[in-house]
Amino acid sequence: MDHQHHEHAPDRPGGRRARSRWWAAGLAGMTGLALTAAGVTAGPAADAVAHTLTSTGSEGPHGSSAEDDRGRPDDGKHDDKGKDDKDREEKGKKPKGVPVPCKADALIAAITLANARGGAILDLATKCTYLLTADIDGAGLPAITTPITLNGGKHTTIKRAAGVDPFRILTVEVGGDLTLNKLTITGGHTTDSGGAILVNAGGALTTNHSTITYNITGAAGGGISNFGITRINRSTVDHNTAGSSGGGIVSTAVLEISKSHISANTADLGGGVSSAEGAVRVERSAIAANHAQSLAGGLLMESGVGIVADSRITDNVSTSSGGIFLGGGQFTLRRVTLARNTSSENDGGGLRSNPEASVVIEDSLVENNTAAAAEADGGGIYSAGKLVLRHTKIIGNRAGDQGGGINNESTSVATLFATKVVRNIAVVEGGGIFNEGGTVELNPATGTVVVDNRPDNCAGDVPGCAG
Repeated sequence: MDHQHHEHAPDRPGGRRARSRWWAAGLAGMTGLALTAAGVTAGPAADAVAHTLTSTGSEGPHGSSAEDDRGRPDDGKHDDKGKDDKDREEKGKKPKGVPVPCKADALIAAITLANARGGAILDLATKCTYLLTADIDGAGLPAITTPITLNGGKHTTIKRAAGVDPFRILTVEVGGDLTLNKLTITGGHTTDSGGAILVNAGGALTTNHSTITYNITGAAGGGISNFGITRINRSTVDHNTAGSSGGGIVSTAVLEISKSHISANTADLGGGVSSAEGAVRVERSAIAANHAQSLAGGLLMESGVGIVADSRITDNVSTSSGGIFLGGGQFTLRRVTLARNTSSENDGGGLRSNPEASVVIEDSLVENNTAAAAEADGGGIYSAGKLVLRHTKIIGNRAGDQGGGINNESTSVATLFATKVVRNIAVVEGGGIFNEGGTVELNPATGTVVVDNRPDNCAGDVPGCAG
């Protein structure tokens, strides 16, 4: 039996409201944004939702979260059903939610009523596009101010209609806790922060099995702008664009990415993910094929604490720092593949760090990254801070000038344990390691080897390296 795919816009678009503005003024100047909660008059659609809410006895949301399993990086094949969903189906205890008809007005009314009643689970229609046409304080839907879960299903989409005034899709305010399950969020377009979703300080967002795609902002956070707590689980954030930082996601607070793909996003700084401060944890995920015009094609961390584990950062491109740029703070890579990233005009094909950064790389592979320009250093790693490598392979990287595998600046202390630096190339010198006046400790007794690099293994003062 054939099913039609419906797109429904509100029957009576409301008047445009004044909106708060936030303009990016550089990473150091990023601050939270407080938007006024939308005041939407509840009409017949709200009455219908209220009746359903009362009859189902639903009092609050219960969002599902991805299970915490460990191992290889996610292959990007996000199964439709999480463990919690399967368990509930087997037990026949699917949580009751409020059904929301395939009409944008019905969704607006349902969220308005859920905010007024302290939260709800809302079950959106499958094979439905909720097409938004009205600007409600900068977003297409009312601001989330209570715990609300939006459950989608097969081909459930929330989309801004083409040709209408620019606005993002969702804003999460103080006290709001939004969970998205099996939803696609697309078409957001704004000059403010957060092309698709803005999470303000005191708000929280969790995405499960969802896609944030083809959203645009002239400011920061093409897909998501986070000033609160954001968790991305088994989801995809791709093909989003930011005018300043964070093509996929920008964060100044707590960001967790698990079993997800951040790919094909574009920004001036931090093509995939940009964190100005706070904490970032990425596990069993991929940050791949993102592009930054100025700095950090894949991941940018200005300060704070960052951990990437069991993940891939690959095929990202920028004019400077193709894969990762670290301005400061503490950063750890564990069981990570950092490969095929390109810095087209400056240093650091795979990773580049400033003097204020401390970097630990363990059980990882740094392979086939390129600092392509004639005067670019550090094909694999360009370190100006503290660098510790343990049980890691630096293989096949290339620099247009010095330090094909590793370029160690005068401010850097690089310590290697059981690490292999092999088959890297520098056009001028230091095919394996170039030490530009800093300190390099190879610790060969642990199994560190620097061999088969061109035109030489090491240049500068690298004790224990055979030329």
